[in-house]
Amino acid sequence: MPSRRNTQASRWSRLAQRAVHAGWAWAQRTGSVTAERPGRFRFGALGTGTRLAFPLGTVFGEPWIHLGAYCIVGEQVTLTAGLMPDLDLGPEPILRIGDGVVLGRGSHVIADTTVTIGSDCYVGPYVYVTSTNHSYDDPHEPIGKQWPRMEPVSIGPGCWIGTGAVILPGARIGRNVVVAAGAIVRGTVPDHAVVAGAPAKVVRRWTAEEGWQPPLRTPPPVPIPDGITPEQLLALSELEAEAEA
Repeated sequence: MPSRRNTQASRWSRLAQRAVHAGWAWAQRTGSVTAERPGRFRFGALGTGTRLAFPLGTVFGEPWIHLGAYCIVGEQVTLTAGLMPDLDLGPEPILRIGDGVVLGRGSHVIADTTVTIGSDCYVGPYVYVTSTNHSYDDPHEPIGKQWPRMEPVSIGPGCWIGTGAVILPGARIGRNVVVAAGAIVRGTVPDHAVVAGAPAKVVRRWTAEEGWQPPLRTPPPVPIPDGITPEQLLALSELEAEAEA
């Protein structure tokens, strides 16, 4: 039988745990960045309904960062414009993120020169997008001290970028492209393609003439018809579970 002292300690432990969780939830709500509550950040543009989750990653050069409307930027996402803070980068934005973009937790978007992410792109967690790469031309100089190479990056609208993918300088990704998890992308990727590997290669592509090649192995998902209520969906799932039983 537990002693009174142990019971009391357990009760205080549960209360402390609840207090920590409640405090952290309050910090997440209060620390998130929106157009209405930008805090110390002065983005060049921050659209309606866009939210940067707390805690943020590294953010600097925000006057040259334009975020569209209804974007979701996950926790610990780094967004930078320029090589370092407090530079004057000129009159034009360096990092442009379209409407409805989702950036997964822990992702990095490093825009030392122009980076564009089109509308309705979904970026998984821990994706790395950069317009800069180290150079190693001089074999006698430490690589970290050599001037980096910079090339613009563009990601078309409607893309899906899988977890842990790396988008390298000079990448030009078309619209509605799937980048597989862990892929390393450089160069040009055509519209409506699936790329995978390191370096990434096109493994499937859609054209109006041939459709998907190679053909898809599974039928397309059936969308939920208009007018179906959550209660009807729940009842349907229960019927399916009974039928399987």
